[in-house]
Amino acid sequence: MENQNYKYTSADEAVKLVKSGDHVFVQGSCSIPEALIAALARRGNELRDVVLYNAFALGRRVSPLCHPDLKDSFLIDSFFVSNAVRGWVNQGYATTTPRFFGQVPQLFRDGSIKLDVAFINCSMPDKDGYVSFGVSADLTPSAVETAKIIVAQINPLMPYTYGDSIIHTSRLNAMVMVNDPLAETPDINPSQKEICIGEAIAEHIPDGATLQVGVGSIPNAVLHSLKHHKHLGLHTEALTDGMVELIKNGVVDNSQKQIERGRTVASLALGTRRLYDFMDHNPSIIMRDIAWVNDPFVIAQNHNMTAINSCLEIDLSGQVCADSIGTRIYSGVGGQQDFVYGSSRSVGGQSFIAMLSTTSRGESKIKPVLTPGAGVVTTRFQTNWVVTEYGAVNLRGKNMIDRARLLISIAAPEFREELDRAAFEMLGYAYRRWR
Repeated sequence: MENQNYKYTSADEAVKLVKSGDHVFVQGSCSIPEALIAALARRGNELRDVVLYNAFALGRRVSPLCHPDLKDSFLIDSFFVSNAVRGWVNQGYATTTPRFFGQVPQLFRDGSIKLDVAFINCSMPDKDGYVSFGVSADLTPSAVETAKIIVAQINPLMPYTYGDSIIHTSRLNAMVMVNDPLAETPDINPSQKEICIGEAIAEHIPDGATLQVGVGSIPNAVLHSLKHHKHLGLHTEALTDGMVELIKNGVVDNSQKQIERGRTVASLALGTRRLYDFMDHNPSIIMRDIAWVNDPFVIAQNHNMTAINSCLEIDLSGQVCADSIGTRIYSGVGGQQDFVYGSSRSVGGQSFIAMLSTTSRGESKIKPVLTPGAGVVTTRFQTNWVVTEYGAVNLRGKNMIDRARLLISIAAPEFREELDRAAFEMLGYAYRRWR
């Protein structure tokens, strides 16, 4: 439809719908409605105690709401701390609500969090007046169901996607036309160490498996290592650039899935313009509510479900931290636990936690115990495969002694003796006796 068929307003006018004390949802992924956020920041001296909820949200810049002059105007409450608000959270001006990503919509739907306004970023309307949430379904379906007021950026740069990512323009209280590039995450070529990790994981993935692949250079290395596989499927929280070639080349054809056979299932996308253009009006991709995509009992229905995620550190018992560096919140739980659990219930399912063995500072990521304050995202009761550039070990069914030995075997060599001594101190005689 032509733009003139709709009554558009300015961002500054649209954000006047927000009142002091309101609870506001802000769409995430690579589609933060930045024009609306900037306009809201300009109203800061008029407002007090506005709470803004977001989740995984990659910003092109630090949010303009993160300014000392606005500390009494806005409180950011994030379900997943990302670059736009990370510094603000760790300075103590914002906060985070711990919650599995797939369970956040329930907070909106059961009224635990009452939303007054939803800020969303949408595609151009189709001929019937529907717009799409594009690269960010995730929390948006539940937010627009429950918010009293919906304010939308209409953005020709947003791809039109199908599934739960559709809303009719008649439900929008205000529409703001923008031409605002989506944030992009470059598809960085993996390092040789990351390629080793990718190849080690790929060896254990059978043809016909359904994949969930996390975000980052190591998950990308896994995707680069799957080009000779056949009949793979995707049921994943996030679509990334690395998946495009696998789909185009027929490696991913979704033919063996039990859920949404023949179609790629995701809830959000993080990539480059190439990915967003590939998604545009592509009926083979379905974007669904995160409550459904990340439901472990939905995930488990796919046979050979394979979850691939990364972490910040792991201890010798198999406890995985992926959201914080000590007490400093770095990210969030996302869907890691949902997919680890879902894959464990799948026929032939398995999960992988992958990481380089050391940090950028040269410290071991495999530790006797987690750093004080570190959050446990995947418990030691659920950890399956752990992979570094030194190999892959399977902790499934292993006792504490075997776990420690296996994890030490894939630690950086310079830390193995130190870790061995720590394991003996923690586990005692049995650690030395039982080989």
